[in-house]
Formats: sequence, structure tokens, C-alpha cells
Amino acid sequence: MRGGRKFLEACELDDPLDEQYRDAVDDWELTGATGASDGVCLKLQGLAADRADEPAKVVCGQWAEAHGIHGNEVCCGMRNSRRDTMEEMTTTPRVLDGVAIAAEIKAEVGAEVQQLAARGIVPGLAVILVGEVPASQIYVRSKVKTCGELGIYSEMLTPDASITTNEMLALVAGLNAREDIDGILIQLPLPKHVDTKRLLEAVSPDKDVDGFHPVNAGRLQSGQPGLTPCTPAGIIEILKRSKLPITGQNAVIVGRSDIVGKPAAMMLLNESATVTVCHSKTHDLPKFTREADLLVAAIGRPGYVTAEMVKPGATLIDVGINRVTDAAEVENFFPGDAVRAATFAKRGSVVVGDIHPAAFARSGAFTPVPGGVGALTIAMLMHNTVKAAKLRRGISTGKS
Repeated sequence: MRGGRKFLEACELDDPLDEQYRDAVDDWELTGATGASDGVCLKLQGLAADRADEPAKVVCGQWAEAHGIHGNEVCCGMRNSRRDTMEEMTTTPRVLDGVAIAAEIKAEVGAEVQQLAARGIVPGLAVILVGEVPASQIYVRSKVKTCGELGIYSEMLTPDASITTNEMLALVAGLNAREDIDGILIQLPLPKHVDTKRLLEAVSPDKDVDGFHPVNAGRLQSGQPGLTPCTPAGIIEILKRSKLPITGQNAVIVGRSDIVGKPAAMMLLNESATVTVCHSKTHDLPKFTREADLLVAAIGRPGYVTAEMVKPGATLIDVGINRVTDAAEVENFFPGDAVRAATFAKRGSVVVGDIHPAAFARSGAFTPVPGGVGALTIAMLMHNTVKAAKLRRGISTGKS
């Protein structure tokens, strides 16, 4: 791969999206996920959850300086104004804190679990992890740990890597038949000799907490209740909980995968956005992205969307998590960023999204990497598990 990059995001490739996040776990531990956004040198101030017209976060410090947002422009309440190439930027880019939103969702899920427990119902999640893949093991353990914290029953099944497709189908059939299991998740990737598509379609649509089954895709398109893919659902939660407009917005999605691009387009369309889906074969891609009020990048290429491709003041949703292992590329993406340099020196790599970090200075709001969309994946999985438990028992799910 050119420049020493290792691409983990697979929206234009074959592997589902959550595969990209497994290698980001250690990066969160290194940068301090529990400390808001210290890992990307962001100081977050003044969250105004009930006011869409106030900056919920103020960007300060080294990260801002490294990306062209200077402290005297954004800190201490001073008036910020910087001349862009064509337009004057007069608003502070808002950092959309996925970690905080994920914590909020988990708290709500925990409350729902308690309500179900009062009725004698304990939601159950089964996770199938085939073989010995250390990164997947870390990610699955995180899911199981979160289940325990929220009061959701969980099982982790770990068949040997030599298991056949037919044996896996039998395992899934057994889980489909169990009343105490509401959600089934098959951790990807599977060994090459296993028919992944056949297995994913074997999961009961009512227990498909990943939202990958064609039946659930059809339910999403037709507006029927069902289970939706976790990452696109997380995108909608970020926008709504941050009180950012969706209705009537010109939304452009870069990436057409079945796991992110297509379902995200449908969800945004259901929220009355005007949606355009672009991809690697789109002619004159910047023409489309520069018109986007809301830009979702999910193409699996580090820094693919550059600052020149962004409409000033747009909301930028960066789905990609790509590992960069070349020092020159790290400097290109994060010039003068001492924290990223220290991370690279310690680990030999850093993560970057599908949007070039320099583009964030032009935005009205953006999701950081890490700490943005990826932080919501497990939270939405927990949400889906409880939703499945309710739907299977005919219990109202409200607006979820």
C-alpha cells in the first residue's frame, strides 16, 4: 500500500465498518478517552445542549493551532474571524463529542433495561467470535463489558477458526430459536472459507442487531420499525442531539457501502434532507461536496476530503478511521501536532479520518477522529439489543 498506509475503513471495500474501529481501541487508551478530548488537544467548553445557535464546544490549544484555528480566534469569548480563500469565516467550528453522546445513550439504555427488568425481561445478546484475532477479541470484550455495565445478558461464543459454514449455520439457528437471546452479532471478518453473506442472512431479522439483513434494509427503506445499522444510526443521533438541522439540508455522502453509505442516505432522506450519494467513481466530486450543508465521509481513504472540497460552515461527519504508518504522511495530516507526533513515536502509527484535518477549520461543526462517530458504535449496538427485546415482545419502542 502506498506510503505505508494501512486502510482499516472498508466502506468501499468488503469488510463491514465496525472492523475499522477495533484498532482504534488502543489509540483511545493512549489518548485518554475518559478525559473528554485530551487526546486530540481540544479544550471543550460551554456545552449548550438546548441552544442550536450557541457554540457547544470551543476549540483551543495545540490541535487548533496545528489546523489553522488560532487561539485568539476561538478562545475566551473573543470575536473570531478568519479570511478563507473565498469567504470570511465568522463562526467557531463546533466539536461534536461522540464520547459524551455515547455516554448519554448508554445511560438511557440502562434506564430502559431497568424498566424491562421490572417486568421480568432481561435483554440478551450473543456475540460469535471465530478464531484467535487479538484486535477482534479486544473489541468483542468491550461489547460484553458494556452489556454487563448496562444489565444486558451476554454470551460470547468462540468457535475454532476451522469451523465450517454449515457448522456456523447450525450455531446461528440455535441462537435464533432461543427466547433468552434478543440479539445476535457475528464479529467480522470471518475466515475466508466461511460464507459470510450466507451467515449474515441466516440471522433472524428480528435479532439482527447489526442491521445488516436484507429484511431490515427493506424495513428502513419503507419506513417500518426494524433494526438499523449502528454507525448510520449513530450519525443521526449525533446530529439530533447536537441540535443541528437536517430537514431541508443539502446532504452529501461520500461512500456507497451497504453498511454506512446507503443506510445513512436513507436515514437522512427519512429526516427530509436532500441527499446525494457520491463515491470513488463520481466525476468532479468537489463540485458536489462544495454544495453540501452536511457532508458525510465514509469512503475508507485517509484525508480523502480536503479543505478545498468543503463548503465553509458545513457540518462534517467523518466516519473513517484509517491507520497511517508513514512519518511524512503523519506530518502532512498533523503538521506541528506534538501529541500526534508522540503517539506516532510510541505506537508507530496514528489514526486519521476520511476528511483531512485541515478541513475542520472551514466547518461549522465536525466529528473528530477518534472520539466522533466511532465512539457511538457500541452504544447503538446496546440500543439495538434493547430495541430488539421490545419489538420481539410487542412492547412500544417510542421514537427509537
